[in-house]
Amino acid sequence: MKRTMVLLALLALPFAAWPENRDQLVKEYSDFAGSDANAKSLVDGLRNGKEVTLTDGKTTTKFTPATSKMGNGNVKIALALAEADLKKHGVANPTPAQIKTEMTKILQERADHKGWGQIAKERGFKVGDLMRSDKADNQARADRAERHARADKVEHPERPEKPEHPERPDRAGRGPR
Repeated sequence: MKRTMVLLALLALPFAAWPENRDQLVKEYSDFAGSDANAKSLVDGLRNGKEVTLTDGKTTTKFTPATSKMGNGNVKIALALAEADLKKHGVANPTPAQIKTEMTKILQERADHKGWGQIAKERGFKVGDLMRSDKADNQARADRAERHARADKVEHPERPEKPEHPERPDRAGRGPR
């Protein structure tokens, strides 16, 4: 029993950075969505397969996801893909209509049985890169810089030269080849 619990804990480690609940997703994507209300509508609509309502105060846009209900992990991937693709096209603060257009494309591909990896690859991304947190990226960069700094400081002694191999004497009873 104890061994099973340890194994399950080890398997869960790669997913530790994934959001555990709806509120974390809403908080993470409220800037992208333009408001907490829009983020709640996106997360709830994707999780429940229901209509999503997005507004910027002037206009209101609605859409229903082409997918059925999705779990938190799938919701996070869909939102991360939409945000990254819009940023790639120079849209830092998307309008509700832009979010609707991008999400509709992504969710339709998913409904057409494409995997997340394939959808991401077509847009020039890797799912793992999108799921990695900024904190993890910054830590990895700092670790690499520290390793390089240490490697530059370490003096490596010169290796002694290897002795030449002596020529082999001819074998008795045999002539030269």
